[in-house]
Order: sequence, then structure tokens, then C-alpha cells
Amino acid sequence: MEVAMLAEIYPRDHARFTSLPLLGPHLEGFASWLRSRGYPRLPIRLRIRETPQLDLRLRRRRVRQLGVLSRAQLLEFAPRVVLDDVYLSALVRSLASYLDERRVLARPAAGAHEQMVAAYRVYLDRVRGLADPTTRQHCSTASELLSFLHFDRDRSVLRRVGPRQIESFVRIAATRLCRASLQHMVARLRCFLRFLVSRDEIARGLDSTVDTPRLYRGEQLPRSLPWEIVQAFLGAIVRSTPKGRRDYAMFVLIATYGLRTSEVASLRLDDIEWRAGQLRVMRSKTKTPAILPLSHEVGAALLDYLRHARPELPRREVFLRYRSPAGPITAKTVTNAFRDWSRRSGLPIPYQGPHCLRHSLAVHLLRRGTSLKAIGDLLGHRSAESTCVYLRLHVDDLRDAALDLPREVRP
Repeated sequence: MEVAMLAEIYPRDHARFTSLPLLGPHLEGFASWLRSRGYPRLPIRLRIRETPQLDLRLRRRRVRQLGVLSRAQLLEFAPRVVLDDVYLSALVRSLASYLDERRVLARPAAGAHEQMVAAYRVYLDRVRGLADPTTRQHCSTASELLSFLHFDRDRSVLRRVGPRQIESFVRIAATRLCRASLQHMVARLRCFLRFLVSRDEIARGLDSTVDTPRLYRGEQLPRSLPWEIVQAFLGAIVRSTPKGRRDYAMFVLIATYGLRTSEVASLRLDDIEWRAGQLRVMRSKTKTPAILPLSHEVGAALLDYLRHARPELPRREVFLRYRSPAGPITAKTVTNAFRDWSRRSGLPIPYQGPHCLRHSLAVHLLRRGTSLKAIGDLLGHRSAESTCVYLRLHVDDLRDAALDLPREVRP
């Protein structure tokens, strides 16, 4: 029960917390909410300990009820410098999430900026049919442009936008992006400008005035590691800890099937068909399921993780977090784990993300004589052109195709 939860943490003083004028009525549910998200007893206790101080701050600002505050306004009560009071800051962030989830806090009406980005998100999903990660990138670029133009202050600013403002926006972005990333950003910018044209928000033809950085096709090779390095990397993962068992299972999946980080993070228990010996993966880009054979190595790694390392939570996702709040991992979790084990292994791995394992698998299969069609189907490519880039890494066959140097012609 919720009452027993707070009394368990502070058996003598729990009444001192529940009697707080503003926060008291919410603390029993807040403590149980923290426990349900996997927070250990001590962090919960330390957050509750700071509630009198936060309650006093709120009343000094003449807050009479929490419902008048929005989530953003409540977060302003956190210390400016987190190190000044770590647990007060943690309390404010956790409490803002809890109260917002319970719809206790005020929800201000969406501004012009948010409304425009929301409409663009619907367009990308229903008209363009883009994958969720791609949609988020497009919306991020659109939001950055609207912020740059101060769209919230003046909605009519779009009517006055010309090539000069767009060029200034691209120039600022170029200071923090490489050529390849800038090219992608310009493509997303053009897409948003065409969307605005369809809504009659800006003048036609503005998207064609945006110049894109020159990027030659095939100028960079796929990020591939020698297969021996991939095997050594997997062997360097310490599987005596729960995190090691989880990370090993994740990277065996990538090295065996070439999964993307988002596909690993979204894998569910129902996707593992043990009796049929199959693994069902929802391709993040095509939004279509792929049925893959469950290899012995992958099955053993998953079974070891599920039996001995997976947190006991009522979640259907295969891979879960070990840090609070508890829940499923994200694609960023997979990337961070790869960087951590890559650094610990001491192997010559110059790449910062696990996508190089996907490229390494493609090259490894190509060198074993696997057809491009089979490799493309395994990786979930929509066109053969995406798979053909790995031919440039098949060095032995390229040497066979090279022409002999012409003999020197002497006069």
C-alpha cells in the first residue's frame, strides 16, 4: 500500500512529510511511483528528505497550489548549479515527471512554434511515410529554423523570409556540422520549406535557393573492421556482470544479423520464437518485419541474459536499463555501451558507434561468397545500390580486376 511505502522509508518522521501544505498530499504516491520505476530505497529516501525545502521555496514564491504551475515552471525551482544540492535537483526533476504524468500540473496551450512542428510531424508520417527516427530529425531541423526566425513572436515572419535569412541559418549550422551532416540538414531544410509552400506560408522556390555542400558519391568507404577484431571485441566483454551479459547479447545480435541500434532497442520478448528457432525483427526504416533464423550463439547469449541478468520488471522489451529510472533501453544506450567496451578492450577500433559491426558483417559475408541479394535482405536494404557500396571493400577481387601497368615506351 502507498501509506506503508512512505512509513517504511521514514518510520518515525513520515507524518512530518505528509503534513507539508503543498507537497504532502502527493508524497505517498510519489514514493510508490519512484519504487515502481526501479529506484532503490536510498535515492527515494534522499529525495523525500528534500521535500520540506522545496515546499518552503514554493510557498515563498506565493504558490498556493501545484496546479497553477507548468512542468517548465516547476523545473525552475531546481538549483541553478546541480552540484550545490544534488538531491534537491533530483527531487524537482522526478517530481515534475510524476506530477505531469498524473496531470496535476498545468498544461499551457501549444504555441505557434509547437503547432507548426506538430503539423509537420503528421505530414512526415502520413504523407511521406518516414520512419520515426528520420521524422524526429526532420522535426528537429524545422524547430531550429522556427526558433532562428523567432516564429513564436511573429507568425507573419514566414511571409518575409528570403534567401538571405535561410543562408544565415545554414551558415550557423555549418559551424558545428561536417560536410556530410550539413548535406543531410540542408535536405531536411528543403523538405520543410516545401511543406511550408504547400500551406501557403512562404513564397514558392525558396527551397531551390539553398545551396548544399559538395559531397562526392563514394568518397568515403563504409566503416568496417577486420572480422578478427569483431570477434576479439565480443570476447573482451566481461560476462560475469549483469551489464556485461546484456551488452554481449546486444552486440552478438548486431554482429550476427547486422541489426541497427534502434532495432536492438525495440526487440521484444514476443519476437523470440524459441520453439520455431526464429527471431522476428521490425525493420526501423521500412517498417516491415524480418524473420531470421535464431542461431545457437545468439540463442545462448539471449538465454544467459534473460535467466541471469535481466531486471525483474513487468516490461516486454528484451533489453532493460540498470540505472534508475528502470525501463527499456534506447538506441543511445547501445552506442554508449559500444564506446565503453571498445575503450576497455584496447583494440584498434577507430569508430564511435556499433554501426561499424553491421558494415563488418556485410564485408565478412561478401568475402565468404554470399550474394549481394542475400546480404541486402539480411541488412534490410530496400535497394541493391545500398549493398553495392561494400564491393569497394572486397580488396582481393578488386586486385584481380586491376589492369597491368603499361610497359615503358622507349624511343
